Amino acid sequence: MATAETHYTLPLPVFDKPVKLLIVVAPYYRDIADELVAGARAMAEKAEATAEVIEVPGALEIPSAIALAHRLADYDGYVALGCVIRGETTHYDTVCNDSSRGLTMLGLQGAAVGNGILTVENRQQAVVRAEAAGQDKGGGAAAAALHLIALSRGWAAKTKGIGFRA
Repeated sequence: MATAETHYTLPLPVFDKPVKLLIVVAPYYRDIADELVAGARAMAEKAEATAEVIEVPGALEIPSAIALAHRLADYDGYVALGCVIRGETTHYDTVCNDSSRGLTMLGLQGAAVGNGILTVENRQQAVVRAEAAGQDKGGGAAAAALHLIALSRGWAAKTKGIGFRA
């Protein structure tokens, strides 16, 4: 069982310039979403980052909202939060796969995205993973975004001297 295991967690990066995170949450299961957001906000605070929260209707809309923000707004990174609990139809597979694929594509395009969309078999699994005092997957997603921001900033400072930038 995952709760009995210990995992290594990277220390949070330290930033010399302010960090702005956008937390995008699908509050379909409000209590679970609130726990995820609490964990993400606490992690952002630990890193002295500011965080804004927006809500979207469901997990499938999270990648679209992040893509819009990445193109049109001024955020350093993004935290995707939500919960998909398996039901009686294959819709679960579609939502899990497509939301994950969308977030991965954004990351490959240069967005610093931490994926905290829970994909679980039942509510009990979701609660255990969401609780900020428990597995804190919201905080973990924020930490992932912060690490990617740190990598991006470190590499952006180095130029190769060839080509041009848009």
